[in-house]
Amino acid sequence: MYMKTNIKFILGLFSLSALLVTSCQEETYSLGDLTAPSNIVISAQVVGANTANPNGDGSGDVTISVTADNALNYKVGYNDVTDLTSPMTLTVLPTAGTTKKFTTLGLHTYRITVVAYGKGGTSTTATKEVTLISNFNPDPAIVTNITNNASKTWVVDKSVPGHFGVGPWSTTSSGPDWWAAAINEKVLCCNCFYTTTFTFTKSGANFSLQVTNPDGAFTKTGSLSTIPGIPASGAEGCYNYGGGTAAFSFVPTSSGLPTSVTSTQTSILLGGTTTYIGYGSLQKEYEIMVSTPTYMYLRVQGTETGNAWYIKLKPTP
Repeated sequence: MYMKTNIKFILGLFSLSALLVTSCQEETYSLGDLTAPSNIVISAQVVGANTANPNGDGSGDVTISVTADNALNYKVGYNDVTDLTSPMTLTVLPTAGTTKKFTTLGLHTYRITVVAYGKGGTSTTATKEVTLISNFNPDPAIVTNITNNASKTWVVDKSVPGHFGVGPWSTTSSGPDWWAAAINEKVLCCNCFYTTTFTFTKSGANFSLQVTNPDGAFTKTGSLSTIPGIPASGAEGCYNYGGGTAAFSFVPTSSGLPTSVTSTQTSILLGGTTTYIGYGSLQKEYEIMVSTPTYMYLRVQGTETGNAWYIKLKPTP
């Protein structure tokens, strides 16, 4: 009996040792072939381009598609070749391609940059330049509503809920899904938000915006501000800023929101660096969601990646 127990014990130890040896054996992993994408071909067709109109039909639309060997997905970005130092944002390019609307008026050449991604994070970059013309005549009613065909001054309407809000910068969201201001919400911290005036002027075929800041500019600091002279650090608030005047233009919106949402599909595009509308930490293209003689509702991309900001304005008395 003792001998049998010993044999069982020894056999048990042997089995345990074999298990430990087996489980401790080094496993070998392989990432496989990490060949970077190659043979990238960018197709960029200017909409309406023909012999008579080599630079397109004036819509500013370009249909873009990409093929490559060993590519799993793509990202695409755009620059005007007159300012290749300007920030370029790469966005995912759908498998079926996309239609990009370039909204800067007149004849311009743009550089399309595509990054093709392969296995294991490998990538290859390719570029293509395209020249096109963008012409746009805004709805006369929008021009009249905003400028009174001469000059008209607006302020942020603190008397209504949602006069300031934020949501995702996405083609599937067209409202302040994340946060919306209550009535008078910024009075105590940042009353300059409500005392700054925005005067839109029409002079012949030209447009300008004058920003007047009696109590400073409502903005964030540092690189998040789109107006000069704001301190490099500090909380969101009112900062000393002398205002300014600069040209603007009405352009077809480039946000990509579908026509099924409430939008005029028209934007205000500010020129220069001295003007802004409402909040000084925004990009320069403000999509006009709603325009009436007594109400203007704007959507604009924030300087923080992924944010869409919403602003409601009313005319001054």
